[in-house]
Amino acid sequence: MTKLTPNNAKKFILDNTALMAPPHVPEVLLHLADEAHDLWLRTEEELAEIGLPPPFWAFAWAGGQGLARYVLDHPEAVLGRRVLDFASGSGLVAVAAMKAGAAAVIAADIDPFCETAIALNLDANGVEAQFLGTDCVGTDDGWDVVLAGDVFYDKAFADRLLPWFASLRARGAEVLVGDPGRAYLPRTGLQSLAVYQVPVTRVLEDAEVKRTTVWRLA
Repeated sequence: MTKLTPNNAKKFILDNTALMAPPHVPEVLLHLADEAHDLWLRTEEELAEIGLPPPFWAFAWAGGQGLARYVLDHPEAVLGRRVLDFASGSGLVAVAAMKAGAAAVIAADIDPFCETAIALNLDANGVEAQFLGTDCVGTDDGWDVVLAGDVFYDKAFADRLLPWFASLRARGAEVLVGDPGRAYLPRTGLQSLAVYQVPVTRVLEDAEVKRTTVWRLA
């Protein structure tokens, strides 16, 4: 078996996904894994054997779908503004922000396979964004808006994010979070902007529909 690397990621992604619209964001096309692809069923051990980190980029997670829906329905949130799509994954939220009229979008993710997946998804939607493959937590490049979907799933990660988000908010950036009730979502300091019922994949989640909230850091 060929060891998978970012250099041969494009063929792997095209072979193991299909171009489809996430159920809650039909305006966007993404290369996603579904029941027809064995990527859907592979264990983390099998993925590690071929050199692939868990392929979060191959699925449209509830928080990202909710955030993308909000941005498309409320384009004024990003219109003409410089946007960071943090932990971008598939690039769903980055695509939505560009479609909604953002001046520029940075899609940031430390998974090297995301660069290829996001490039394919941007191309499928006829929009452009830049990719940032380094850990940008704690940095500030002057973004007007920071979008973050499904980021509060791990305590150590959440503990890093909260002071960063707070510092960005304090200097004037808008920080919007899409979250379907992850364990480490902060209990204070958030304003609810919208609530959606988002269809998801039972194999990945504990339900077929997740109640997903878009929050603004207060």
